[in-house]
Amino acid sequence: MPLPTVILPGYLASAQPYEEMATALTKQGFPAVIVPLRRRDWLPTVGGRSVINIVQALDATAQRMMVDYGCNQINLVGHSAGGWIARIYLGEMPYDVHQSDRDRTFPRPARSHVKTLVTLGTPHISQERWTRKNLDFVNQTYPGAFYDDVSYVCIAGKAVEGKRSDWFTFNSYKLTCGDGFTWGDGVVPVSAAHLAGAANHVLDQVMHSPRIDQLWYGSDSVVAKWSQWLT
Repeated sequence: MPLPTVILPGYLASAQPYEEMATALTKQGFPAVIVPLRRRDWLPTVGGRSVINIVQALDATAQRMMVDYGCNQINLVGHSAGGWIARIYLGEMPYDVHQSDRDRTFPRPARSHVKTLVTLGTPHISQERWTRKNLDFVNQTYPGAFYDDVSYVCIAGKAVEGKRSDWFTFNSYKLTCGDGFTWGDGVVPVSAAHLAGAANHVLDQVMHSPRIDQLWYGSDSVVAKWSQWLT
């Protein structure tokens, strides 16, 4: 029987835009639930501050999912920043790079109950100074596909080539990987969405964010492609 799947939204996103993804996963045979975030839940993280409140919400959802389905493992899907936040969640080292977290309770390491981690358009690297403290912690403490007992799958969309005429995409790519003249999903370049040692895949014509007129990681036909790597 397929494991249940927990979806962690991307930065500043609420749960609502991911209902399409959850429905598509359920159609593929994977019971899915979204971490019930509201946009305002991200406010304490703005400016590169701690993401521990997001990790705690993720843990609460995962624990409830395992109780509801009577299992001891889940699949975890993280979109955009949700992917690297999920890597923090898996870890065993104290997440104490922020002074505010030194005396706070951190969820127990999740590696024992996460079978597969799928990241969708996740910027696993960045040159943007506001994200460096958190991302440096992740990449220095848990580089690449760090845990052998967790299956890491990284999905990158390849839909938009960076050009100076497209200011947003060009600068987003450049801020992320240092090169604006590259391919990606319109926000995250392909090179940044992959991890050393992971099962890395590229999906053509897949955009970063949900819109009615475009395919994105949560579209039914796209979910049908990457869900094959779930357990």
